[in-house]
Amino acid sequence: MTRDASHEKRALRAELRERRRQLSPRDRANATVALRDQLIRLTTESGARSVAAYLSTTDEPDTRPFVDWAIEQGIRVLVPISRDDGLLDWAVADGKQETEGLFGLPEPVGELLGPIAINDVDLIIVPAASVDKTGMRMGWGRGYFDRTLGSMERCPPVYAVTFDNEFVDSVPSEVHDKRVNGVVTPSGVVTF
Repeated sequence: MTRDASHEKRALRAELRERRRQLSPRDRANATVALRDQLIRLTTESGARSVAAYLSTTDEPDTRPFVDWAIEQGIRVLVPISRDDGLLDWAVADGKQETEGLFGLPEPVGELLGPIAINDVDLIIVPAASVDKTGMRMGWGRGYFDRTLGSMERCPPVYAVTFDNEFVDSVPSEVHDKRVNGVVTPSGVVTF
């Protein structure tokens, strides 16, 4: 990656973090309900019976209502657990117990299934700082999801979750960055 691209990514991530922090509680609540509905529609239409998702942080679009719905429907939900070596372990979410993991990220409490557990899901929902109209996903800079997606032999559809204003014309990217099959925002689902 060039020095300019690195600087551009850092600047864009800082801008997006600040925008997220400035969302009003009402706007955040409305986005949560709409996002849940969009994720339910995507999961239902895809016929997924097993989903890899994530537990959102306070600044991210809230995925918990979707995760709770999926668990109630009997859909198996795997949630990542960050490891020191840059890989993700996975555990089955129960919707009740979670803890603070590496980097202060919320993680489920439960049996670790190992990095290859994600190979058995029907749909993958990933966080993103931004996604562009070509499907290029820009994460938050640690590379966990890029490494995971890049190591999968048979990858099911991958959808990134963002707020509406984070679905943009283009994002800076590197060779290792992975495209997604679609983006889910409170306003809708776009498949590339």
